[in-house]
Amino acid sequence: MQPKINAFFKRQAPDPDPNSGDEARREGGGAADPKRPGSAADAKVLNKKRSYGQFHLELGQPDFLLHACAVCGMMYARGNDEDEKVHRAYHRTYFQGVPFKGWRDETVVARSEGGDRIIVATGENSCSRNSKVQEVIKVVEKELGFGEGRLLHKLCKVYLFVSSGRIVGCLVAEPIKAAHKVIPSSSSEDKHELPDDKIEPAQANHTLEFGKISFKREVLRRHNHPDKNREESQGPGAIICQQEAVPAVCGFRAIWVVPSRRRKGLGSQLMDAARQSFREGSALGISQCAFTPPTSAGKALASSYCKTSAFLVYREGDV
Repeated sequence: MQPKINAFFKRQAPDPDPNSGDEARREGGGAADPKRPGSAADAKVLNKKRSYGQFHLELGQPDFLLHACAVCGMMYARGNDEDEKVHRAYHRTYFQGVPFKGWRDETVVARSEGGDRIIVATGENSCSRNSKVQEVIKVVEKELGFGEGRLLHKLCKVYLFVSSGRIVGCLVAEPIKAAHKVIPSSSSEDKHELPDDKIEPAQANHTLEFGKISFKREVLRRHNHPDKNREESQGPGAIICQQEAVPAVCGFRAIWVVPSRRRKGLGSQLMDAARQSFREGSALGISQCAFTPPTSAGKALASSYCKTSAFLVYREGDV
């Protein structure tokens, strides 16, 4: 014979006093009646109802999730307060310069009448200075296409152009041993190129027939100058240098100026300051300085600063 167990349950009447809810649950078994209107189970179901409010329309646009800023290039989500706040801060830093309060013992190498100054930072500076330098270098690396952490090394000197509490320009210089002179491209190459209307038919013609209808296709080939084709195959901004190396002392590894201050001579002032202070005891001549292989904009800057298109260019093997 198995023992018989009798279980008795007592239903508790609903109590209008909210403070007595815990006591009622203890007396009534600790569970809410899911069938009773206004119970906790109903509230839980109501809270799980989906909201069908639509805030964005996806019509096939490529930047539906992320938008790319046309000025600074940063990707961010429109309508997201946090993303837009980060974008505004980065956009201002990129366009107007990195905020800079100054250092206690700055090494100033040049000053201007308006209060602008150029300071230099080396690998021997303190950690606080290096943190600010690294902040600027990250912007320069992204702007000039350097890999992250590949622009600086322990022998580099970083020249910073400070104006109105912001770093608006940066030049990274390094010691080098040799460089190569650029061979200026001949301006007469464009004159040898024939106009587009001077074309000749190819020797072989192609005929396409559909029943009684025939189509004749004539292949036309343009006259191009061989030197022009060689220049185009090297890509835009390509330069040709002499094989023979010449002695050089200072290499301009990277030059950057914020977009709002470009074409105002800041790059030339940075290079002047570097030539005056790179080697202790004497200033360097322009013929003792060289550039890394430049872009089209960098090529124009180097030609303007050196007053010739036959400026010096160095590679990694020349360091």
